[in-house]
Amino acid sequence: MYYVYILRLVNGEYYIGFSSNFKQRLSDHQNNIISQTKNLKPQLVFYCAFRSKIKALHFEKYLKTGSGFAFRNKHLI
Repeated sequence: MYYVYILRLVNGEYYIGFSSNFKQRLSDHQNNIISQTKNLKPQLVFYCAFRSKIKALHFEKYLKTGSGFAFRNKHLI
């Protein structure tokens, strides 16, 4: 399985990520191992699983676009 997830950061921003090992990746974020979220106290607000790596990567890329931001704010968080 492949996962796309959204984290809310303490500074009010969101981090969108992709992983094939979701539990480990989330643990890495929470333990300040990932430099992009280090010291920003990330909290999981959404995740979804895909069987296809390509579909997961496409969804992650979509969420990082302008229309993806609107979709995220209206439907996911």
